[in-house]
Amino acid sequence: MEERKIKQDFILLIMNCQKYSEKAVAQKNTWLKELPSNVKYYHVIGNSMLKTHFKFDDEERKLWVRNHDDYNSLPHKVITAYDAINQRYDYKYIMKTDDDQQVLSCSQFFTTLTKLFDSPSFSCHYGGFIVDVKLPHISQYYRIHPELPRNLKIEAIKYCNGRFYFLSNNAIQDLITKRENISKEYLEDYAVGYYLNSALKNNIFPIKTDAYFKDFTP
Repeated sequence: MEERKIKQDFILLIMNCQKYSEKAVAQKNTWLKELPSNVKYYHVIGNSMLKTHFKFDDEERKLWVRNHDDYNSLPHKVITAYDAINQRYDYKYIMKTDDDQQVLSCSQFFTTLTKLFDSPSFSCHYGGFIVDVKLPHISQYYRIHPELPRNLKIEAIKYCNGRFYFLSNNAIQDLITKRENISKEYLEDYAVGYYLNSALKNNIFPIKTDAYFKDFTP
C-alpha cells in the first residue's frame, strides 16, 4: 500500500552544502524566522555516501540528497530534491533559493506570493527573474566558477535566474521525467528553463527579485 502523502501546499528549498553550514544557520537566525507558517522550508545538502536517494531531517529542516556536494553537481542536487518533495508531499508549488540570499520583507513577500498561488485566476507554472538569452553563445560563467567547463554552450531560451524561482506541481512532474538530462547539465537554473515543457513556460511570471533578495554573507 502506497504511503499517503503529507499535505503541504507551499515548500521553499534552499540550496546549501556541508562546507557552508554556517550560511544555513545565519538564515535560520534572521529572515527565516519571518517565513509565514504556510510555507515549509528545507536546506538541501548533498552527501554522496547516503544509502538512500534522500533523507529528511524535519527537526533541523534539512533535506539530504545522495549527491556530490559541489557546484558542478547542483543540477543533479536540485532535481533530486524536487523528486524527494514530490514523493513525500502533496503540494501546489515549490520555491527555490540559495544559502547566500537574504529576503527583505520576508513575511510580506511570501504572503503575497502564496496568496497569488491560491488565486483561482492564477495559471502560471514557472516564475522568477526572467533571463532572456537572445542568441546561442559560449558561457563565460567559468570566470566566476572556474570549476565549470570553458566550452559550455548556452542556447537561446528564456529561463528564471536561480536566485529565486517557483515551479508548480505540474512543472515538477514534467521536470522529473527529464531528471537524467538535467543531471548532466552544469547550470541548474538554465537546465530547469531549458528542459521544462514549452507549454508550462509560455507564460513565465516575472518577479523583480532584486527588490526582495540581497546577497547575504554571514
